[in-house]
Amino acid sequence: MPARILVLGGGFAGLATTRKLERLLQPGEAEIVIVSRENFSLFTPMLPEIGSGNLETRHVVTPVRAQLHGSHFVLGDVRKVDLAAKTVEVEHTITRTRNTLSYDQLVFALGSVTSTFNLPGVAEHAIPYKTLTDADRLRNHVIAMLELADVSSDPAERKRLLTFVFVGGGFTGVEAAGEMADFFRSTLRFYPSIAQDEVQIFLVEGGKKLLPELQAGMGEYSAKALTRRGVHVLLETLVSGADAHALHFKSGDSIETETIVWSAGVKPSPVVAALPIATGRGGSIAVNPDFSVPGYPGLWALGDCASIPSPDGKTYPATAQHAIREGPALAENIVAALRGKPTKPFRYTSLGMMASLGARRGVAGLQGRFLLTGFLAWVLWRTYYLARLPGLDRRLRVAFDWTLGLIFPRDIAELRVYSSEAQLRAQQEAGIAMPPVSEQIGI
Repeated sequence: MPARILVLGGGFAGLATTRKLERLLQPGEAEIVIVSRENFSLFTPMLPEIGSGNLETRHVVTPVRAQLHGSHFVLGDVRKVDLAAKTVEVEHTITRTRNTLSYDQLVFALGSVTSTFNLPGVAEHAIPYKTLTDADRLRNHVIAMLELADVSSDPAERKRLLTFVFVGGGFTGVEAAGEMADFFRSTLRFYPSIAQDEVQIFLVEGGKKLLPELQAGMGEYSAKALTRRGVHVLLETLVSGADAHALHFKSGDSIETETIVWSAGVKPSPVVAALPIATGRGGSIAVNPDFSVPGYPGLWALGDCASIPSPDGKTYPATAQHAIREGPALAENIVAALRGKPTKPFRYTSLGMMASLGARRGVAGLQGRFLLTGFLAWVLWRTYYLARLPGLDRRLRVAFDWTLGLIFPRDIAELRVYSSEAQLRAQQEAGIAMPPVSEQIGI
C-alpha cells in the first residue's frame, strides 16, 4: 500500500506543500489528501481591498480543486487528531457527517484564528478582520452605518455611527484603515447629508509605531501618510475592553463608536491547542528546523501554526511570503523521509516587506536595506502581489477591477447575504454565543 500523506489546511502553506509533493512523488509512491474547511484558497494580502469594495470577492479566491493535480480533496473541519493511532477525525462542512482519516505522514498547516486576548466585550462587539466573511461583513456593516446616519437626527448617535475604529497597527490594520479612507472619499457623494469631516477613522496601536515588523522609518512614514488623509493614529494606546457603543482603553479614555475592527492579534487553530505536544510562539507547534515535530516521526508543521527556528535563533515570521516557500521545502523533506534519505533545515532570507496605504501610496522595505515610499512603493506592491495571485484568470480580473477603480466610484450596495456556517464557526472558536446574523442590523 502506498503511504498516505495527510495535509491539514488549504491556505498558502498547505497548498504549496501539496503542489510540490505532486511534482516530486513518483506514481503510486504515496497518496496525498488535503483537508480544508473551505473549497477555496484566499489571497490574504488583498483582503483589505475586499472590505473597501475595491475588488470583487470572487476575484481573490481560487478553488482548491482547480489547483490540484492528482491529490484528493476533503471539504471539512478537523475535529480530533489522535497522534497515537495516527488518525484524524474530519467533519464535513455541509453535511456535518464525520469521517476518520488515517495517515502515515501528517502535515499541520491550519493557520491561525483571531485572538482578542480575552479582553471583556471585544469578541462580542468587534468585527475580526481575518477571513473573507469578515471582509464582506465589514463592508456591509460600514454601508449600513452610512444609511443609518443618513436618517439619524440625534447628534450623539450620528457621531457614533460615523466613527470607525481599527485596532492593530500591523499590515492588516494599516492597510484596512487606508482602504476605508479611500472608500469614504469615493462614496460620500451619494450621501449629501453626511459631510466628509463627520466621518472619523481611528487606528489604534499598543506599540510605539505602526508596522513594527518593518525596518525603521516605515512605521513613521505610514503614520504621517494616514494622518494627512484624516486617519487619527493613536500609538501606545492599550485596549481594556469594549461594549455595544464604545471601545475602552486602559488609560480610562474611550471612543464612542458602533464599529470596532479587530486585527490586533492571532492565535493558532484551536485544534493545535488540544495536541499533547510542545508549543512555541503564541501557542504554535514547536518544530525542528526541518519542520518535523520532536518526538513524533511523520508529524510536520509549518505556516502560522508553527514556530520554525531560523539560523539567528529567532523564529520565522508568520507571513504569506514565508509560507509559500516553507511548503516546497517541507515537501522535499517528506519525500526524503519516505525514501530513507536525510532531511534539510529550512533556510530563507526575506526579500522584504510591503504595505499599501491607499490613495496610491505605500511603503516597502527591501532586504532590510532599501526603503521605498509613496507612489513607487504602491506600484511595487500591486505588481508583486498581482504576479503572486494564483491563476491567469484571477490576475486579469483583479487588474480589471483596479482599472475600473481609477474611473468609477466604489459600489455602495449593501448585500445582506451572510454565511451562517461561517458565523457558527467563529462563535465556536471564540467560545461565545451570539444571536443569529439575521437578527443583527448591519453586522
